[in-house]
Amino acid sequence: MAKRSKGLSALRDRSGDVVNLIISYLKQETLGPLKSLGRFVAYGAIGSVFLGIGLILLLVAVLRVLQEETAVFHGNLSWVPYLIVAVLALGIIGLSLWRIGSGPARRRLPKTGASK
Repeated sequence: MAKRSKGLSALRDRSGDVVNLIISYLKQETLGPLKSLGRFVAYGAIGSVFLGIGLILLLVAVLRVLQEETAVFHGNLSWVPYLIVAVLALGIIGLSLWRIGSGPARRRLPKTGASK
């Protein structure tokens, strides 16, 4: 009887080791990549905010230059600098959307269309 209980005790110890090994493996393979993904997303978000603020300041600077430093846009043409800056902003937005759409995610999509 003592030999049998000793075998069960060894089996329990080994099964506990297996459970601990599985738990540590799952933590290593899930938490590590999630932490690095979190850093990647955080740096990307911070960079996007700074880039957005910089572009807004640049557009306001272009507007002020067109309003103050040019003699053409006075009187009835005072709306033209706003139009120029709006077109410039739409161009920046279009360029951004084009680059996002043609990035790495686009290359992973399967080709659509019938190929014979």
